[in-house]
Amino acid sequence: MASHPKFMIKQAKNGQFYFNLTAKNGQVIASSEMYTTKSACENGIASVKENAPAAETEEVSA
Repeated sequence: MASHPKFMIKQAKNGQFYFNLTAKNGQVIASSEMYTTKSACENGIASVKENAPAAETEEVSA
């Protein structure tokens, strides 16, 4: 059985790549934008890993 949390790289029908971040229970808690290459998708994951711990939370009303 897979361990979580984890980043899962997927390829869309149009050939582009994206990632999902899953929680400990396996549920998707975040999805990325589409990337034209797998390498760019991996860079996106690296950016989230580096920047997320310092991210602030801001509530925006519609």
